[in-house]
Amino acid sequence: MKATVPLKIIKVSDNGIEEFDDIVASEKRLRIKVNGVDVIKLFCSPVMIRELVVGFFMTEGLIKGSFCAERMSIEYGEEIVVDIPAEGEVSLEGSTITSGCVGGVTFEHSEARIEVRKDLHISKNQLRNLFTKFQKASSLYNQTGCIHSAAVSDGKEIIVLAEDIGRHNAVDKAIGYCILENIGLDDKIMLVSGRLSSEMASKCSRWAIPIVASRTAPTERAVKLALKRGITMIGFMRGTRFNIYSGPERILF
Repeated sequence: MKATVPLKIIKVSDNGIEEFDDIVASEKRLRIKVNGVDVIKLFCSPVMIRELVVGFFMTEGLIKGSFCAERMSIEYGEEIVVDIPAEGEVSLEGSTITSGCVGGVTFEHSEARIEVRKDLHISKNQLRNLFTKFQKASSLYNQTGCIHSAAVSDGKEIIVLAEDIGRHNAVDKAIGYCILENIGLDDKIMLVSGRLSSEMASKCSRWAIPIVASRTAPTERAVKLALKRGITMIGFMRGTRFNIYSGPERILF
């Protein structure tokens, strides 16, 4: 299923009015079932669905038991329907509707988290170059202007880049890809295009990602979480400048 659809629009400028062939981002409702029973619905871009579901369920700890991602069924139509065969129970306690994210949902966690490593470092120039590469690779955003991007990097190359109409979804897709490919996240860098809310920080914290960098700013609660967990949080990655909100010791000058 394609992430964009063609559309005829009217373009207005100082030179006049003209009909223009454009493309817009596709938006689909995703309905997730566990053992045939509806569990949750959200809206997303119709790409990397398996990665999205795995990243979302594993990060939020929704299934208390085990499930096999390879046996997950995905049906594409007017809506996307995913059915997860699983053993154990589904827990939706503590759900919170996230702000400004196309109906995104996040959940509070009480379980112990993985310790965040302190031995990952990156130079300011490496970080700048990496973020530039990330932005250039965000093809759906460059085409539509309304897509969020997230990428996981080893500090040198981008391992996976995911795009979605929801910034939380993009992060879940990137994490889900790494889970499916057995790629560890505790020595990686998360790059994101959108605001760093506490929910975004929590997702990275769950997998002990040491460095998180965004084109925009973090919220106060996100910074507090990053400080508590020992995560380096960077915002306003633009051109040659950026702001460090926590963990400056990982950035080499």
